[in-house]
Amino acid sequence: MSDLGLPWGVGAATGVGSLPGTDIAEAQRIVLGELPALPHLAELPARGPGADMIGRTGGLLVELPVELYAARWRVAPRPGRDLRRARDLMERDLDQLAEQAEEYAGPLKIQAAGPLTLAASIELPIGGRMLRDPGALRDLAGSLAEGLRGHVEAVTRRLPRAAVLLQLDEPSLPAALAGRIPTESGLGAYRAVESVDARALLSTVIEAVGVPTVVHCCAPDVPLELLRSAGAIGVALDLSLLSDLDPLGEALDAGFGLLAGAAPTTPGGRAPTSADLAGRVRTLWDRLGFPRRRLAEQVVVTPACGLAGADAAYARAVLTACRDAGRRLSEE
Repeated sequence: MSDLGLPWGVGAATGVGSLPGTDIAEAQRIVLGELPALPHLAELPARGPGADMIGRTGGLLVELPVELYAARWRVAPRPGRDLRRARDLMERDLDQLAEQAEEYAGPLKIQAAGPLTLAASIELPIGGRMLRDPGALRDLAGSLAEGLRGHVEAVTRRLPRAAVLLQLDEPSLPAALAGRIPTESGLGAYRAVESVDARALLSTVIEAVGVPTVVHCCAPDVPLELLRSAGAIGVALDLSLLSDLDPLGEALDAGFGLLAGAAPTTPGGRAPTSADLAGRVRTLWDRLGFPRRRLAEQVVVTPACGLAGADAAYARAVLTACRDAGRRLSEE
């Protein structure tokens, strides 16, 4: 743990979550091998429904079953085949993690969709997203909180020496706050979620789960003050989407952690080198005006977002570059 109380060591690097392919054993081996300071539970959405971000998290909900209908997730009257598949995939992933990381002692990151992104993606039985119904939103947050608490316990039982770090994926959060989530017809948008309500929903989950939580958002206009006040200890974001540095500077000055998405997630030529990534992070830090000695404690180097859309060789090269960039920054 860093001197700032953040749940990772100096010079750490990690992945955002998703990787290409369908072989969970191989994916988890790569994560544990390339990211030894802060490994994460691998996610493989190419396996199909139930392995995607929404279905995977939907499988964790308590007393709120979901199902696929016309290729979209919706609230179901009772548990069915789709829910069983999502839960079976997660059990298989956790068993594989336990088998490969049996002796691991240190921080371990797991990921799940956050309440706003779930609500913007899961439909009500009567039609429309859960986002439209404040009561449904609160029920969803409570169900997610209970489900994630059980999920953390399941990971801890399998790996008792690991210290779990939770990442809530909230790519839809800025759009929900701005009233930019489109209705099914595409002709309108759902009413904006008030900041105070969004904060309460995130707080419900973070407080209930009871482990350090970062929020990942690979979209512009990440509401950093809202995340801090909701109880998150850090944020994961895409550095290429940063425009206004002042909110980030204020958050970092207050001790907030940064999972700095420095590496492009889709091939555009050669994979970035560790020098490339360390330089991007260092340049940002210097622009913010903070002392270099704090950089490697407060910042974790990551890809800009998930790597599911990359090929296997590129994904592995990016994780290696992130790891070595973290080491470079810790040696300065």
